[in-house]
Amino acid sequence: MLNLALIAMILALLIPLYEAWKNEDIWQTMLAFSSVATKTSVMILLISVLRDDWMIGVVGVIILSVGNAGFMLLAHILKRMGEL
Repeated sequence: MLNLALIAMILALLIPLYEAWKNEDIWQTMLAFSSVATKTSVMILLISVLRDDWMIGVVGVIILSVGNAGFMLLAHILKRMGEL
């Protein structure tokens, strides 16, 4: 049952990558990578609960909370470069 949930999560992980591959818009690509980072961290949290290993869970929480900050900074830089 839980392995089926992990397989479903991996398949859901591939959907935004396919959309970003089809579309050439930089914003769609950034949104896809942000979605992948979020889904990956949720998968890490699920694996940490299954293994009862809270150190892996801490890594998942750090990725979930800080992982998208780099994308926000990159989006801000791209926006500022477009204004010049």
